[in-house]
Amino acid sequence: MRVATAVRPAPHEPVMAERVVALLAVAGRRPGLLVDATVGAGGHALALLAASSADTRLVAFDRDADALDLARTRLSAHADRVTFVHAGHDRLTEYVAPVVAREGPVLGVLYDLGASSMQLDRPERGFSFRATAPLDMRMDADAALTAAEVVNGRSVEELTRIIRWYGEERFARRIAQAVVAARPLRTTTELAGVVERAVPAATRRPGLHPATRTFQALRIEVNGELERLRSSLPQALGLVAPPGAEGRGGRVAVLSYHSLEDRIVKRSFAEATTGCVCPPDLPVCACGRSPLATALTRGAERPGAAEVAGNPRARAARLRAVERTAAAPHRGRG
Repeated sequence: MRVATAVRPAPHEPVMAERVVALLAVAGRRPGLLVDATVGAGGHALALLAASSADTRLVAFDRDADALDLARTRLSAHADRVTFVHAGHDRLTEYVAPVVAREGPVLGVLYDLGASSMQLDRPERGFSFRATAPLDMRMDADAALTAAEVVNGRSVEELTRIIRWYGEERFARRIAQAVVAARPLRTTTELAGVVERAVPAATRRPGLHPATRTFQALRIEVNGELERLRSSLPQALGLVAPPGAEGRGGRVAVLSYHSLEDRIVKRSFAEATTGCVCPPDLPVCACGRSPLATALTRGAERPGAAEVAGNPRARAARLRAVERTAAAPHRGRG
């Protein structure tokens, strides 16, 4: 494991674990696969395996090799049921399709998006402004692009776009100008100080560091998080199985933690659950479109107050889920 200390961080509690298990566990149903697209420390995966039939297998993805090492240890009791994949979830089809051929249909896919608590709590990874560390922010340590390259190499216009769009930061241009004027910046605390000085004191929210949105934006840019999610969700919806003899189709569930992620999930699921799109005055359907899935959650579900009190990371969580209803959209309906 690539860590600066021999002591592993204690695994954090998985968010909304009971609800995720209720949606995705497959105990007593047909054998097949579950996919944890962002396994992290393995908390959700462990709960799903424990609640599923012994003939249910799991494919665990993560771009972070350290996370996979930790997950292997945490899931060691189920080692014969798990296939670990060091890759991003935008490569689901590439890695899952061969396992389907051996083990059976995909019955559930889970995404737990964003940076993990493990990544945020390790200063040397450069995700946090609370300790001095190199400007890194890579989820995959083998990836080429780092936050330092973005901060020190992009123009004011490019930085403004990144911070405004990915960080939803109203002072994006002021921050970008300040960053360019202060370059080169080498550490997280140097960057945080520049951002803090660029944000007017009168506009700051209590309890929210002025650099929070900028760091979020840089992390998303470095890791291509939103583009990967847009690519991955259609793959997941295409991989999950249509209903079997027991009547249940494969399911996709997504935990997101900020509005940009949730917006992508909402749109992707809305498209999957939409049927005929013909004009209302057309007497018969000409588009032939059938819903690929039905919604399992009414809007986005949120964690309860008790969970948030015990697990602050859950505060921003939004959970959406759908179930596959057909092998493919049908044509000629009406």
